[in-house]
Amino acid sequence: MTLPAPRPAVADPARSQALRAASEFAADVRAGLTRAPQKELPSKYLYDEVGSALFEVITVLPEYGVTRSEERLLTRYAAEIVEALPSDVKVAELGSGSGRKTRRILEALCRKRPTSYCPIEISRSALQLCRRELADIERISIVGYERDYLAGLSEVSRQRKPGEQLFVLFLGSTIGNFARLAATRFLRDIRAMLRPGDTLLLGTDLVKPVDTLIAAYDDAIGATAAFNLNLLARINRELDANFDLHDFEHVARFNPDVRSIEMHLRAKRDVRAEVNAAGLSVEIGAGETIWTESSHKYHADEIPAIAADAGFRCARQWVEKEWGFAESLLEVK
Repeated sequence: MTLPAPRPAVADPARSQALRAASEFAADVRAGLTRAPQKELPSKYLYDEVGSALFEVITVLPEYGVTRSEERLLTRYAAEIVEALPSDVKVAELGSGSGRKTRRILEALCRKRPTSYCPIEISRSALQLCRRELADIERISIVGYERDYLAGLSEVSRQRKPGEQLFVLFLGSTIGNFARLAATRFLRDIRAMLRPGDTLLLGTDLVKPVDTLIAAYDDAIGATAAFNLNLLARINRELDANFDLHDFEHVARFNPDVRSIEMHLRAKRDVRAEVNAAGLSVEIGAGETIWTESSHKYHADEIPAIAADAGFRCARQWVEKEWGFAESLLEVK
């Protein structure tokens, strides 16, 4: 009797993507923790399910005015922003988070026409929260992309309908996580995926007193400290590591040379840890830090020149002065 040939294995895209993400995470941790003289870890890994939930807590703390300032701007000027857009737009948001701050823009768009909204997030839990937050808006279609920003934007751009313009949201001052030259390069990468008539709404946190900035990134109840320390907990969970979180403390410092708040994890004592999935044994001396995030601050009048260097024209800008935040509408040149 001839047995039937075995069926070829069916690829599972979700599993393949998860394996690639885990491999990339391990490689980035190995590279960052062996870097000299400053160990560092990419800030994108702060936002797993736990980290995303902790960040939502941070956004409502009295010390952290960024989110409330941006929400005031978007509430006040959503109609103006929408009026400045082309008549038929598809919305893509880089790093949507919960979607709370985006609601006013989407509501204003949906009052005019049915709107397709594509949140792009590396955090699956953030995408799920975003869908729940915004699903009640009438005439909205939500398709989430669990991708890095540029990979997700490339996919959204390729899938747009003929004649459909892309309106990209990059809110929350996430651009501040990039060093100045890297921020311009990132905006150029976005520009390369866009066409004439496409637009980008860019949120930027503005320069303010140093003590205000330090308090915003080192709050009294320790939510930001927990957010930062969770990165080591995530490495323990996902990469079979054995960091003792009690060996580290959260540090926020201001770098005046680049107008940036830096977040670090500082070793309280000599530390040796194994990160088995990365094939890494790491030693961290007492007082040595792991740099986990930067948040660069801008002057509002800097944005048009940065935009021009990246291939955009700054068409409109709205500034909230109570905290100090700017939304700039950039058009493809």
